[in-house]
Amino acid sequence: MNFENSLEFAKALDAQDPLKAHRESFLIPTFGKKNTVYFTGNSLGLQPKNAQKYILEELQDWANLGVEGHFEARRPWYSYHEILTEKTARIVGALPLEVCTTHSLTTNLHLLMSSFYRPQGKRTKILCEAKAFPSDQYALESQIRWHGLPASDLVMVGPREGEHLIHEEDIYAKIDALGDELALVLWGGVNYYTGQYFDLQQITQKGHAVGAVVGFDLAHAAGNVNLQLHDWGPDFAAWCGYKYLNSSPGGVSGYFVHERHAFRKDLPRLAGWWGHNKESRFKMEPGFDPLPGAEGWQLSNAPVLGMAAHLASLEIFDAAGMEAIGRKRDLLTAYLWFVIDEVSKRISENGVLEIITPENPEKRGAQLSMLLATHGIECFNRLSASGVIADWREPNVIRVAPAPLYNRFEDVYWFGQHLFKALQ
Repeated sequence: MNFENSLEFAKALDAQDPLKAHRESFLIPTFGKKNTVYFTGNSLGLQPKNAQKYILEELQDWANLGVEGHFEARRPWYSYHEILTEKTARIVGALPLEVCTTHSLTTNLHLLMSSFYRPQGKRTKILCEAKAFPSDQYALESQIRWHGLPASDLVMVGPREGEHLIHEEDIYAKIDALGDELALVLWGGVNYYTGQYFDLQQITQKGHAVGAVVGFDLAHAAGNVNLQLHDWGPDFAAWCGYKYLNSSPGGVSGYFVHERHAFRKDLPRLAGWWGHNKESRFKMEPGFDPLPGAEGWQLSNAPVLGMAAHLASLEIFDAAGMEAIGRKRDLLTAYLWFVIDEVSKRISENGVLEIITPENPEKRGAQLSMLLATHGIECFNRLSASGVIADWREPNVIRVAPAPLYNRFEDVYWFGQHLFKALQ
């Protein structure tokens, strides 16, 4: 498509957008500014309008029913997480048996690694991306310390010198080089800093070929890129719900355990009563009997108020469908790339701005990371003052993420106008 950086062109794209009605399902903050642009769905998604309704319904049922709400509420709390399962499975390309929603992201990663990071003999190392999200870094470092192993057992692959993106062949080469010393590959699906989307199927195949377990942190991937976890075959994955999935600040997490592990009661795990056999859960007897599939890694009963907010968003995803979301994501992000590039060319100082996210749509989701050569924080502050909600990352990157469910092509146009003024 031949793009134009004009309001008329942006509005024409919006008029043809098959997902345009879903914007009306969200509350769009204005901050009292004209032509505001919310491009931070990769940090905190916007509130679905039904979130308040669903939370209030749970509060009403709590008020009216007390403890009986576990079984008598309009959406019984005892099985609340189950109404999220099929919708979640469709978002990440999994079987319902393979997914569950509860806890938080880093909690779920630790719970899954208690089963899937089992260092033995010389097979002790974990491979991750350099400049992974800090919580992942801390979690992996602590897992290695927990097992009494040296810090050098955490191996990282980063960009080559002078570059911003990781060459995927370098990941595969490191997997092969570590060979039978590699216990776990724990990789981020989309790098939070650059927005680079990795070939998760290839990483899975390469990791399994040397006998390693493979898991993914999909915090910036779930609800953003089109995933096929069951077919790709990683052992496990986890993601938060509050970014692209719009499930409230600190909202509930989802996780995946592949079907081939569904009935493996021999897998060591950190257990809790909600992961125990439903038929005997309330007998309160000793001896943990894990539920089949991902449910067997639950610890506690459902955080219903957080799940109510999550349900409101999952219903919108279900109505839109990930295929349609993906098509708009690619067109919307390509238009944003065009507008940023056009603005950059209009600025007299060459090289002041560089997009470090891959240009290939197959290697990115709904995020572009702009590296500012100078005065980056000043530019970001001017953008914020003009009504652009983006994200600053040290030392010099502004991340912008147009979410297909609620962002318009017109938002992209206005972002370009604000960016040009901020750069001047």
